[in-house]
Amino acid sequence: FFFDIIFRRVAIPLLFRRMEAALSNSQAPPAAAPEPPAATAPAAAGAAGKEKKKDKKAKDESSTMIETGSVKGTRDWPPEMMRQRNWLWGLWRETARKFAFDEYDAPILEEESLYKRKAGEEISEQIYNFITKDDTKVSLRPEMTPSLARLVLQKGKAMILPARWYTICQCWRFEAIQKGRKREHYQWNMDIIGCKFVTAEAELIAALVDFLKATGLTSRDITIKINSRKILQRVLAAQGITGDLFGKVCVVVDKLEKVEPHVVQKDLEDLGVETETALKIIKILKSGTLDDVKAELAADDEYVKEIESFFDMMEAYGCRDWVAFTPSVVRGLVYYTGIVFEGFDRKGGRAIFGGGRYDELLTKFGATQPIPCCGFGFGDCVIMDVLHDRKLLPKLPAAVQDIVIPWNESMRNQAVQVAVKLRAAGRQVDIVLDARRVKNAFSYADRIGALRVIFVAPDEWEKGDVKVKDLRKKEGEEGHEVTVKFADLV
Repeated sequence: FFFDIIFRRVAIPLLFRRMEAALSNSQAPPAAAPEPPAATAPAAAGAAGKEKKKDKKAKDESSTMIETGSVKGTRDWPPEMMRQRNWLWGLWRETARKFAFDEYDAPILEEESLYKRKAGEEISEQIYNFITKDDTKVSLRPEMTPSLARLVLQKGKAMILPARWYTICQCWRFEAIQKGRKREHYQWNMDIIGCKFVTAEAELIAALVDFLKATGLTSRDITIKINSRKILQRVLAAQGITGDLFGKVCVVVDKLEKVEPHVVQKDLEDLGVETETALKIIKILKSGTLDDVKAELAADDEYVKEIESFFDMMEAYGCRDWVAFTPSVVRGLVYYTGIVFEGFDRKGGRAIFGGGRYDELLTKFGATQPIPCCGFGFGDCVIMDVLHDRKLLPKLPAAVQDIVIPWNESMRNQAVQVAVKLRAAGRQVDIVLDARRVKNAFSYADRIGALRVIFVAPDEWEKGDVKVKDLRKKEGEEGHEVTVKFADLV
């Protein structure tokens, strides 16, 4: 019936329209076509390419089949992938719970000016922004920190400090797509607001290590590189790098972990840094030891003592083997003011997460005085790749605790009563919805991963019984198939 309707409503009228068009064209006198201008071969090829694209687009638009792939740079989440995502989010949430963080959220749509305050006008090229029907310039959220700042300022003095907040948010950026980087991703953020001591950074690192251990990763898989922007500022000031130049130099030296030193040297020289100074900066930052950096500073430097106390705390947390002082890790964002850190995959060198202290940032959003803050962002893309590569992603097949199968449609309402009773007890219950042979129903139960079948048949029901079959047990094994009183069924 369905295909008959489609044929009569779509195919036949379409055929008539085409016949009518062909008849009209055959009766109309041919129009004189203007002489096309001469074109070079590349121009002709380009025009032909454009025509092909137009033809393809027209064909796509006229097709009855939709484009089944997701928009470029985005991902679909069918059930099998949702199970893995929920597993990851569950670990994130459990870690946050253990460390006493409160969950928050904010709209995915914010005013564009919020992001420009933090990142400048150039952010407009990297975000999904548009003007609403009431002429408001808005953007899909590229990151959560500006929204966090807005919420903190919104609560004002009513907020109990220090506050521990976390979120799992979707972020959007219009940027190049590569392995581990999409145009949308989900990100786990944890921030501590209102604590100026490195105890806050130590707590965040401990939480990160707790999560990584929960996934099965070890310190042989992941290293967390630690540096201090305060120490870096002292080192660069000793080389004459101060003021606005400091932020620009930070952006350049942040590449030391990713490119060859000579590339960084040239970029520093382009900023006006003397060659000798550039080479010394690179040498210090590539040294890899705190002692080499200390040699450039006063013996009793307060910032050195601060980071040494941080590493002592890492020992107390049991995380010392996960962290390493790495002076070349800078985190190029200019708003960082203290300890900064990044987690790296030891095998592939991929950055997995990053964060640090940003005591001055909220003043950009209107705070009358600095509010000490530190936090991290942890995206879902790279960590899932890392866990997949190491075969640490759990196998999460579809699973249903119970499926209720009626003998036939005459037992439908009795089967419904069984499903209602089991669901009231908190069980996860499916029920065969269509009239199908018992053999096919059992096959369906096996395919969906049901653990138990409750079979509702007339003879047993008259006695107040149902049959229960445990699909985890083999035929003939004790408990594989039993008869249970409906009243006792759980």
